[in-house]
Amino acid sequence: MTQHSTIKASLFATCIVDQIYPQVGVSTVRVLRNLGVDVDFPPDQTCCGQPLYNSGFHRGAKELAVRVLDSFQASDYVVVPSGSCAAMMRVFYLDLFHDQPDLLRRVEQMAPRTYEFSQFLVQVLGVTDTGSSFPSKATYHPSCHLLREMGVRGEPLELLSQVSNLELVDLPQAENCCGFGGSFSIKFPHISEGMLDDKISSVETSGANTLVSCDMGCLMHIGGGLSRRGISVQTRHLAQILDPDAG
Repeated sequence: MTQHSTIKASLFATCIVDQIYPQVGVSTVRVLRNLGVDVDFPPDQTCCGQPLYNSGFHRGAKELAVRVLDSFQASDYVVVPSGSCAAMMRVFYLDLFHDQPDLLRRVEQMAPRTYEFSQFLVQVLGVTDTGSSFPSKATYHPSCHLLREMGVRGEPLELLSQVSNLELVDLPQAENCCGFGGSFSIKFPHISEGMLDDKISSVETSGANTLVSCDMGCLMHIGGGLSRRGISVQTRHLAQILDPDAG
């Protein structure tokens, strides 16, 4: 593995990771540090503001976004284990502050330094093989924001293809949304459930026993559906697959 001791990065943990799946944040940090990256965690960080932004509460979203800008203004890089939150910070902050030149300038300075986890490994570190092993038959679900807003398509697959003892199989209709969409699943539960049914059928058809993604929102949604249906497919964030100590 290539070591990158001169690169410094700050972890933006995301709400779901921080509150529900802290082990994903731990694995993200371990993978980065194993590659020699100097990782820090700004302790005053909080939500990126996406739920408020998507619901039209832009004043509240701006308050949270300014806090993010303050927390990470000194960071060389910002690494986010979520395509959704990374897209908010890198793409949608530009819209949120389009009429406030001073804050927009700060967003324009931070956005190019903000990367989703797999994107950072491949595009910044130039790493596709982390030396990890994960004995499983796995398939990959590309989350909507990571794919469509961040333009990250091949990086997670490149990383997974180098994992020892991992058999990577195709997911039918992989690029179809799982139906979570944050508040979408609350506002339109019946549509969300129908989309989830389609995704679970695809997972079953793949024959995989592990579903991998880069967004815990998707994995929480799909994992809940799998559990309710009694389907024994485990869900794992990419960082947990690449972390040799994840267990």
